[in-house]
Amino acid sequence: MITDPFFYLCAIPAVLLFGVAKGGFGGAVAVVSVPLMALAVPPLQAAAILLPILVVMDAVALWSFRGQYDRVNLRILLPAAAAGVILGAFTFRFLPDDAIRILIGLIALVFCLNYWFSSWVNSGNKKKAEPDRIKGSFWGMVAGFTSFGIHAGAPPVSVYMLPQQLDKITLMGTFAVFFAAVNVIKLFPYALLGSFDSANLMTSLVLIPLAPIGVRLGYFLLHKVDEKLIYKIAYAFLFVMGIKLLYTGINGLLAI
Repeated sequence: MITDPFFYLCAIPAVLLFGVAKGGFGGAVAVVSVPLMALAVPPLQAAAILLPILVVMDAVALWSFRGQYDRVNLRILLPAAAAGVILGAFTFRFLPDDAIRILIGLIALVFCLNYWFSSWVNSGNKKKAEPDRIKGSFWGMVAGFTSFGIHAGAPPVSVYMLPQQLDKITLMGTFAVFFAAVNVIKLFPYALLGSFDSANLMTSLVLIPLAPIGVRLGYFLLHKVDEKLIYKIAYAFLFVMGIKLLYTGINGLLAI
């Protein structure tokens, strides 16, 4: 088990933040978790420690949002996400961590800027998007791929889901089902790649009690905060983390 106090200084808020995101504030908020833990351990080890915790969080989120999700979008997204996970299992270990950070950062920034610019041009009368098999399959595959490596599937799937402007409960319930399925699928390649050694699993076990606390806190806040504010928070976090990931990735590659 990891005993470094600095690791837990990073890991405890990272786990709680991921739980709050799953419980009600959108996956964009959770993008910070792996980079935060990666301050103390390598990114892939951070991802391996987080995955069992995420599965527990998913169970709590599924119970919290039971029956409240969009079936049409899930039928589009999940098969593509499974393909993305498989692709990630075969290729992710050969890609530099910083290259993945740059990819995710660019997706997040372009998405936010496009949304804000479109809203400004249309004077706030932005038309709701409809479920689209082509777009949904593309972004679902990207989400499965990026989720495999550093649990950062939220920005790609948000690109597809947020423009539909679903009510906040249905949106978060759809996210809950989507990521619950994706994380269960990820368990198998993670195990085959040897990511679940005894040190990682014991560390996960120590942090697991934080999982339901974070999710229920997020769910509580979801029902206390205005829906428009939820979207503003999701876009703001997405933009900030996009800048952070892009900056860290570029610095890392330049330092090679």
